[in-house]
Amino acid sequence: MHRPEITLYCGNPLCQAPNPASHRFCQNCRAPLSKHYLWLVSQRDESYEPGTVLVDRYVCQHDRVFLDTKPALLPEFPENVSEDVEPYLRLIAAQPQVPQVYAVLPSGPGAGERYLLEKAPIYPFGVGNAAAGVLEGTLMPEITAVWSTASGLRQLNWLWQLAQLWESCVQEGVGQSLVNPPLLRIEGGMVRLLELHRSEMPPRLAHLGHLWQSWVATAHADVADFLAQLCHQLLSEQIQTSEHLVDILDQAIAVAGQGYHYQIQIATLTDQGPTRQRNEDACFPVSGSVQMFPSTAAKSAASVDLPYAIVCDGIGGHEGGNIASNLAIATLQQHLQMFVQAPAKDANTLMLELEEATLAANDAITQRNDDEQRHQRQRMGTTLVMALERAHELYITHVGDSRAYRITSLNCHQVTLDDDLAAREVRLGYALYREALRQPSAGSLVQALGMNTSSLLRPNVQRFLLDEDCVFLLCSDGLSDQDRVDQYWQTYILPLLAGSVDIATVAQQLIALANQQNGHDNVTVAVVLCRVSPSASAALPVSDAIAKHPASPHGDTGLRGTAIAPSTLKTKHLKPPSSAQANRPWWPGLLLLLGIGGLISYFFVTNSGFLQPAPLSSVPSPAAPDPTAVPTTPPISMQPPPAASFAVGTRMLVNRATPAGAGIAPIALLPRPIANPSPTLSRSQVPVGSVLEVMQQRQDELNQRWLGVKVCSATAGHSGNEIAEPGELGWVQESAIAPFVTANVSLTPAQLGTCAERRTGSNQPPNPRQEQPPN
Repeated sequence: MHRPEITLYCGNPLCQAPNPASHRFCQNCRAPLSKHYLWLVSQRDESYEPGTVLVDRYVCQHDRVFLDTKPALLPEFPENVSEDVEPYLRLIAAQPQVPQVYAVLPSGPGAGERYLLEKAPIYPFGVGNAAAGVLEGTLMPEITAVWSTASGLRQLNWLWQLAQLWESCVQEGVGQSLVNPPLLRIEGGMVRLLELHRSEMPPRLAHLGHLWQSWVATAHADVADFLAQLCHQLLSEQIQTSEHLVDILDQAIAVAGQGYHYQIQIATLTDQGPTRQRNEDACFPVSGSVQMFPSTAAKSAASVDLPYAIVCDGIGGHEGGNIASNLAIATLQQHLQMFVQAPAKDANTLMLELEEATLAANDAITQRNDDEQRHQRQRMGTTLVMALERAHELYITHVGDSRAYRITSLNCHQVTLDDDLAAREVRLGYALYREALRQPSAGSLVQALGMNTSSLLRPNVQRFLLDEDCVFLLCSDGLSDQDRVDQYWQTYILPLLAGSVDIATVAQQLIALANQQNGHDNVTVAVVLCRVSPSASAALPVSDAIAKHPASPHGDTGLRGTAIAPSTLKTKHLKPPSSAQANRPWWPGLLLLLGIGGLISYFFVTNSGFLQPAPLSSVPSPAAPDPTAVPTTPPISMQPPPAASFAVGTRMLVNRATPAGAGIAPIALLPRPIANPSPTLSRSQVPVGSVLEVMQQRQDELNQRWLGVKVCSATAGHSGNEIAEPGELGWVQESAIAPFVTANVSLTPAQLGTCAERRTGSNQPPNPRQEQPPN
């Protein structure tokens, strides 16, 4: 049956003319037509016939995929954010892997909440290839549908992304989404969640191992043995934290990545724009340059070339915006140059050093402001977005509202989140993003370089694995305003990926686009083209390569995690124990294990001074634990983390000081967890009588546990010390804080201070993810 063509109204608020949905540009004003494909979430799990219209604007394409035909109008917002919607908001920084709530639809009594998700894994407007099964407006494939045809590097990349999402999803109560294959959709090298599912009982990493084990039989030959051993470790609970899992996958990916060439090309350009009197933006490499970095395999060991690009948008007008942006780049260059002269670093260390470099740039601008006695609006500052490539990885460092986009042949995604008031409202779970944009001063920055001390700055560093050709576009808001990148990426960036235009021309076209379509500001772009191709030389399977060259936690390989030796175990599916087995008395086995463990410990401690973990190949294969049962025996860990004394959500009263502490406990809040911090690293002291709440837990490169804490309340300051203030976030080593605090004591409302429950009448404990210490 033939359906009439859908009418799509122009997204330009000043036009809103009707157009056939098949058109790309408005026939009235010639603006690009916005096509927002949305996924309907309904508690009734209902489906709709194509052509069904909801609330006079959303037209069903098929199943639960809808098209918003009136994108110029504000979508429907809820009066109160429900507990089902809140996880989407708090996970906004995880987009595009996690979709966002676009509108909440009215529903009848007892029908349950219905809402539409944007940035769901749906092929976008203009992307179509019927022969390849890629159709605009259709769902992207499930991971199980494409798993067997993917390369080993891509399979590891997908698993790595799931491991990266694990902790945040579990803390938001939606970890079950990561072990539900129909929700795991694939867009090239990216895993994207279709929707989030809440569960009363949080899943364990053993659940992840159980799912991944079902994929071993169809895994690529280069990674199949490694994956089988990894699943064994997950099911036997030898891997107990997502950080440990990520470290092991990092090691495998580094090996798999050696079978590929990575070629990087960078072009930069900046322009003052048609309406500004001066250019406060700055970039590196110098504007107008094009740099080509040879394939990774072709680089010599002595090469000092470092592929990186920086875009800064100065703040402070003619009195200092251009000074701040150029000073930031000069400081970053000095620090980045030291990276190539140092031994290879693991990813965690490199991310910490990128944060340190960003804080150094902040200090340089802040010091300049102080020296020139600039106050309030006179202070100069700058935004920052930076890309740095290392072998199979690309790192994005970001502060402010300059942006980074990742573009492939399938889609364009903004991968940074603006540091503005609107984004903060969403992170706290207060409002949908489009609703937050309506608030006064929604675009006002909450942080930028040079505006505050480094103890208050939270740089965001992300890591991307490169397994396909892609472009990272860095730009100031002179281009990104009015969604120009989203509207024109197919016109300007896709030809670059296809090889039909050179990178310098693309940079020039983007500047011209910004000046013609926006024109209200300076504009700067850095185009980073990444080419990925298999190497001609055959690589060892991952498990064999790791066994021949195991990584040490602090070795020159720069890899962390457990070295996995070749296993004598045969790959087999481990089944959860039967209910009869599960109901057998557990204490005799526990006593036996404790006795054996004591004998083994005595032998090793007596003869060698320390206990070495047995290699995986010597560990007999146990039956997989029931994922729904609580383990009754102590888990075996290749690298056991120290036991957690303070869980997330714990509130602690600081009640002891050192004898000469003058009322100050030896608790120094750091901006990030780092072993052996330098004396110059900014820190705040916590006085006795203060109350802290644990927000996060993390381990540093020495496997020491750190607590990310929030200062609920603090007593009066003491002379000569920088005292922590209520609401301040920071990190402290758990072993350092333990002797000086008492946990879970009765506290008065005044002591709770900024940690008091935000919502009156709520019986729920405070959510430690509403505000987070720096990553």
